[in-house]
Amino acid sequence: MDKRLLDILCCPVSKRPLRPLTAAERDQLNGAIRAGAVDTVAGEKVAEPITEGLITTDGQLVYRVEDGIPVMLPEAGIGTLQLSGFAPETGRA
Repeated sequence: MDKRLLDILCCPVSKRPLRPLTAAERDQLNGAIRAGAVDTVAGEKVAEPITEGLITTDGQLVYRVEDGIPVMLPEAGIGTLQLSGFAPETGRA
């Protein structure tokens, strides 16, 4: 993802800055998606694993990136509190 774009993006709900998901975070999230244990904020099941994503710097919300384009719709976000044992790498800028 373009660093300049990332610098201006923020969560549409909390207004917190975003950072790319790490490979470990993505893998953990995709494991939960494959298990059928992940819903969007709107309550819809997430069926497809993500290849790239952005997470708020507080580690609370993930947004999918599709073909290099962030999907920043509030209802499409994935709350991390529903993920058992999810440990976001907080403190990253």
